[in-house]
Amino acid sequence: MNAQQRGQLMMLWRSDLYRHMGGQGGFKTAVRAYRLVPGFRFMLWLRLAAATAAAGGPWKLVHLFARLMHKHYRFKFGISIPYNTEIGPGFYIGHFGGIVVNERARIGRNCNISHGVTIGQTNRGARAGVPVIGDAVYLGPGAVVIGAVTVGNGSAIGANAVVTRDLCENAIAVGIPARVISTEGSAGYVEFCDYPGAP
Repeated sequence: MNAQQRGQLMMLWRSDLYRHMGGQGGFKTAVRAYRLVPGFRFMLWLRLAAATAAAGGPWKLVHLFARLMHKHYRFKFGISIPYNTEIGPGFYIGHFGGIVVNERARIGRNCNISHGVTIGQTNRGARAGVPVIGDAVYLGPGAVVIGAVTVGNGSAIGANAVVTRDLCENAIAVGIPARVISTEGSAGYVEFCDYPGAP
């Protein structure tokens, strides 16, 4: 890993920490978060495994260890998010358990994911493929987003909603299949996005 890659990894760690800890940062906060916040602990190892995947030399050993830890916490916490999934900074896991994300899905900045969420693939039909989740999206407990759909920036998906079609920006979607009931978006649900280096 070069200096730029290490800097990118530190930025991702800090952004995840800031969002998980309600706007707090620093080393002591990171230690406390690692001990007490499963979502942050999981993301720390996921980010390290992703950052070192293509690194050579001694970083190969770091990558292998990070993958081992990532796999351990996948099973321990019930968070099935592959380390090579494209996830923007400030990713927040509100509660662990039953979370499944396809490795080819793309998730933007400052997204919230709840327990029981599935972001999955469909293999046939007009929507065959995987979802693209925009920035500042809130996914409520039990929400399902499947197929080649795009969830617009600032959207909020309600508990147990099943999204099979594109959502516009700032949509609030509920139901099975999900329908848009408002354009008030995720404001109030996605918070603490003002970490250092945030756009």
